[in-house]
Amino acid sequence: MTFEIGLVLTVVFMMLYCLTKEISRPDFIVFFALSILVISGVLAPSDALRGFSNEGMLTVALLFIVAGAVQQSGLLNHFLTKALGSGKKPRQSLLRMMIPISSLSAFLNNTPIVVMFTPIVRKWCKENQIAPSKFLMALSFAAIFGGTITLIGTSTNLLVHGLMLEHGLAGFSMFTLAIVSIPAGIIGILFMTTLGYQLLPSRKTSEDSFNESSKEYLGEVVVEVNSPLIGKTIKEAGFNELNDLYLIEIIRSNGERIAPVSPYKKIRESDRLIFSGMISTIVELQNIRGLHVETGTHLRLEDLENGNASLVEAVVSHQSSLIHQTIKQSKFRAKFGAGVVAVHRNHERIKSKVADIVFKPGDTLLLIANNDFLNRWSTSTDFYLISPISRPHVVNTNKSWIAIIVLVAMVLLASFNLLSMFKAAMLAVICLFLTQTITFDGVKKHLQFNVLLLIACSIGIGIAIEQTGTAAYIANYFILLTEGIGVIGAIIVVYLLTTLFTEVITNNAAVVLMFPVSLAIAQQLQVDPMAFFVSIAIAASASFATPIGYQTNLIVYGPGGYRFSDYLKVGIPLNILYLLITVTIVHFTWL
Repeated sequence: MTFEIGLVLTVVFMMLYCLTKEISRPDFIVFFALSILVISGVLAPSDALRGFSNEGMLTVALLFIVAGAVQQSGLLNHFLTKALGSGKKPRQSLLRMMIPISSLSAFLNNTPIVVMFTPIVRKWCKENQIAPSKFLMALSFAAIFGGTITLIGTSTNLLVHGLMLEHGLAGFSMFTLAIVSIPAGIIGILFMTTLGYQLLPSRKTSEDSFNESSKEYLGEVVVEVNSPLIGKTIKEAGFNELNDLYLIEIIRSNGERIAPVSPYKKIRESDRLIFSGMISTIVELQNIRGLHVETGTHLRLEDLENGNASLVEAVVSHQSSLIHQTIKQSKFRAKFGAGVVAVHRNHERIKSKVADIVFKPGDTLLLIANNDFLNRWSTSTDFYLISPISRPHVVNTNKSWIAIIVLVAMVLLASFNLLSMFKAAMLAVICLFLTQTITFDGVKKHLQFNVLLLIACSIGIGIAIEQTGTAAYIANYFILLTEGIGVIGAIIVVYLLTTLFTEVITNNAAVVLMFPVSLAIAQQLQVDPMAFFVSIAIAASASFATPIGYQTNLIVYGPGGYRFSDYLKVGIPLNILYLLITVTIVHFTWL
């Protein structure tokens, strides 16, 4: 082993460790790893920057814009509501949901699809007295099934495609992966509507849990007449420094409601101060002169809402800048214009002072915010909003149809090889701008810069793995490990390792790590590398066994009231099915 190989392996292992432990945001961790390789001289700056000009990465950026134009339309919401039907036959409704979701996800980014449809499905389940936990995991899995069908279904497919082009290979066609993923998706849907439906639990949602336990974390204090606190600000009164309580709303005597509450808001006579947190300690406020604790209050969550403020649920994302910060440290109220009422984690509400809770990926937040909060932060990378947006930003119905027509035209141009996928996506974006279907402000909302940075930096690390001989070094061990079972054994090991990386780190990082290794294995075995590339593309997306392995699983984790074990119970059989189907079809098609 040379010094360069040793250094690359050390950096990669440290990167994997940091990603697994979620020490920081994935894009920052991968950027830091790339920086070490450049500074140490292992990787030339020009090679480190090749990821930023990679065709696959740039195509992902363009597709974010195209997908954003389509997804801001209310047409898709109406389409799914019709598809779900009456709910009299839940399994039939599940089938009617999964087929169109898989179809849409084949051409649109699956993360915003799940974000957009989670509140719709949950509302439909509530109206039809069906546990949302019977549908939300299936919603996530259906999006994953569809994402593996086409070249543009997920960023990982385009990333593999871009890496193939970098190496002078032909790349995927629009439906190369469909040879494997359509049979796998059909079997996956059949599994979820039969055995999977039985395995799915009937659980209370995060919304139900918040409502049922509201008496445990909502308390009310009234400012008495002639109170010495009258005229003081919230900060001067010390209400933002309480040990176990968090002031979330003020209700004035004239009916005016203030939420979230600024520390500089002045207290008035007869104000009702609403607190959340450890309500068992609210009696301590009785010791403050001029306050009266409402011990017999029947305050409910819906009482917090009014014409100017509403309750919103949000799920903290893997890419969130909030991770590892407390609510107080993040200055959440000032930054987002919303107060955190409660936090739900691992199927339970966190019973501590709200301001001191440290954010983790997958946390479900109950927020009280102004009515424009949903529209302002619907495309935030810090959290996924799972409350319905009452007034989506749609220019008009005609422009919504233009967006859909442009998407269809783009797919047809790439499918019939009239244009490359990159050129077709570029033309689609130009058309959207010329028809004013999307604006520059809209582009800023829909472009996920953290994902693009992650992909670009990951490509640089992949180049280092290949150029230093690390890929060939690892490939030798793979071949020795699978010597008795040949090429099929090598594909199975590559698939399993890619799946493992996807479950514990990110799918794009998994692809970039496995691509050079797979190419080296194929060259040493003298077989068509397409067999390996298809396998890692499918394996990187077919993540069902954990809520943290794939972003769509994380989105429905809290809202569905799931436990970690629910994903293992339903997801492991699906992972095995996908492995068997992929290896079998790959063997007969490319080997």
